[in-house]
Amino acid sequence: MPSDQLLIDVRLERERVSSFDEYPFALGVIQHLHEIRLHPGVTFLIGENGSGKSTLLEAIAVAWGLNAEGGSRSHRFDTRRSHSILHEYLRLSRGVRRARDAYFLRAESYFNVATEIERLDEDDSPAARIGPAYGPRALHEQSHGESFLSLLINRFRPNGLYLLDEPEAALSPNRQMAAMSRIYDLVLQGSQFIIATHSPILMAFPDALIYQLDEDGIAEVKYTDTEHYVITKSFLNDHERMLSILLSDDRQ
Repeated sequence: MPSDQLLIDVRLERERVSSFDEYPFALGVIQHLHEIRLHPGVTFLIGENGSGKSTLLEAIAVAWGLNAEGGSRSHRFDTRRSHSILHEYLRLSRGVRRARDAYFLRAESYFNVATEIERLDEDDSPAARIGPAYGPRALHEQSHGESFLSLLINRFRPNGLYLLDEPEAALSPNRQMAAMSRIYDLVLQGSQFIIATHSPILMAFPDALIYQLDEDGIAEVKYTDTEHYVITKSFLNDHERMLSILLSDDRQ
């Protein structure tokens, strides 16, 4: 039966890869990548820094037709070309339902997206201004966290595919919970999210699919089995003991 979710799975066309000894194919997670089936609501990509989760998310975004530095399909700026060729080797299986919107949010280059929006709105083009779609205040007039939430609340729409790379980077724990609430509303309205994150708060999203990425490949993991949950819980339940261990003279 045809699926009505926006993006069903992502496959690496391994037969086209000439060598797994060169970047990005040399990454452990890519060496083991065959197929990732996605949740119709929220899929999380988690792993240590350098595990390849951002590289994979970026490749999915570019393969979908989005700008590597972030934004929607209409954003085509290139501040510094640094994305890999991985997207050229990915095959995306789409459902029968078409996405009405798509957006790639990456924390490290969101400032560049906001700057590009201001530049486009300053042109003498007869096209409608872009800025108002993000809310009543210009993105650069808000804090990083405020502009993130403004994006979620004002710009994201139902039936959209949204790829978020470490959205918690600018959000306090309270704002992370607010973001989760907004994501929940959008999922109920037919949107789909793929999120690379370190946040144990966001990972708690109900019924989400969580993939652990490491040198051994990609494996589905339960929320309470993630290192993020286990370590955070251990620290908060007995922070004094944990600090004693971490700061002791013989911690090596």
